[in-house]
Amino acid sequence: MSKVKKKYTFYSKEEKLSFVNLVLSGKYTQDSIAKQYGMLSTWVRKYREGGIDALENKKRSGYVNASLINMKNPNELQKLQRENIMLRIENERLKKGYTKKEAMAAKQKK
Repeated sequence: MSKVKKKYTFYSKEEKLSFVNLVLSGKYTQDSIAKQYGMLSTWVRKYREGGIDALENKKRSGYVNASLINMKNPNELQKLQRENIMLRIENERLKKGYTKKEAMAAKQKK
């Protein structure tokens, strides 16, 4: 019975390093480990380019448009897209019957 890979599995930096070291030491082939654990070729490349720190998991925002909202020095189109998103959010809040202040207060309670 083969190991079933979960859809979203996150490995720590140390776990990734152990998989990379198995490949670099020559004990296992990259394909044999990648079949079970996934993104090994990317991990090996990142390790070779940036060392152990490159294997760190990046924090991802749960907010789909966060990159557009938090963008520094946006061009004119990006500014308009950001404004459009903010207006859509405000519109949805008003449809639900609460203000921006109430939404912020609810967010702080979490």
